Amino acid sequence: MGEWFVTLLLVALALLLVSAGIQDARTREIANWKNAAIALMAPLWWWANGLALWPDMALQLGIATLVFGFFLGAFALGQMGGGDVKMIGALALWLPMQPLVWMLVLMSLIGGGLTLVMVIEKKLRPARGGPVEIPYGVAIAIAALLVLREPIFNQFG
Repeated sequence: MGEWFVTLLLVALALLLVSAGIQDARTREIANWKNAAIALMAPLWWWANGLALWPDMALQLGIATLVFGFFLGAFALGQMGGGDVKMIGALALWLPMQPLVWMLVLMSLIGGGLTLVMVIEKKLRPARGGPVEIPYGVAIAIAALLVLREPIFNQFG
């Protein structure tokens, strides 16, 4: 596949991430179709980048399954939303181990900062009732975009 196809996939992923982050910030939900699109584009990404069925694609599926299972535990404990967990799992299909770990570290740092800002805002404006709901999809999207910038900007040599 040509470089244009790889670039097209990256742009589509970036647009889905921005859209999901905005939606999560507004509604505290991420549409299932966005997470499904991210996951279903991953095999095209593998094919466009020449990944072998064994062990490369199998490794991506295995790692994504482990990551999804780990964050499913956070969902079961009420610490994350289902859309967030699905988006992390879908992104794990795209990223090799090192960029995935980097994305998870960035996601944690950005999510912690976002949580801190929202808790402070809640203390300053106590009129709003209910617990603070963190739009973690924003942190996931930003972290993924930061990790993806490498192949996007290095496409040209």
